[in-house]
Amino acid sequence: MTLRSFRLFARQLLLVFALACAGAAQAADVEITRAAIDKTDEGYRLDAHYAFELNSAMKDAIEHGIPLYFTTEIQVVRPRWYWRDEVAIRARQTARISYDVLIRQYHVSYIGSVRQTFSTLEDAMFYIRRPGRWLIGPKSALKSGETYTVTLRMGMDREYLSKPIQVNAFNDSDWRLNSNTKRFNYRAE
Repeated sequence: MTLRSFRLFARQLLLVFALACAGAAQAADVEITRAAIDKTDEGYRLDAHYAFELNSAMKDAIEHGIPLYFTTEIQVVRPRWYWRDEVAIRARQTARISYDVLIRQYHVSYIGSVRQTFSTLEDAMFYIRRPGRWLIGPKSALKSGETYTVTLRMGMDREYLSKPIQVNAFNDSDWRLNSNTKRFNYRAE
């Protein structure tokens, strides 16, 4: 094999690898079906809905008492032409779903809030897919009349899993459940 043919082969191999990685990076298992920001008396709230299903490995984990965590991340940025963009709001909310084998009930709690109890996995997942309107920032966080760029993501957070399961989760594609980043503009009221 000559040097030229080796380089050609290496370029083709890199191209195939890059295309495979790009396809894998674009695959989203969580679809953000609704995303809106509402101004209330307390401040700005995120109203979001998600569409996704748990695979059999995740269902088995829950049924065997292993809790799963789902994190929503939002960032609200004011673009500026003269300087770096101003981050007005950056927030995270994590939901925990678990199953109590003894009483045969599912529990969902958002970290820092009250735990809800459900009799079926589908009811518990509905609560995660359609959470209540979440307070993301005070009224003073955004300037009235300004247009902001909102970035929203949601997915399973493997960082909260116990270490032995974490190792398996990072190496197994069955444990990847994430949305693509959703961007939209919001004009502050």
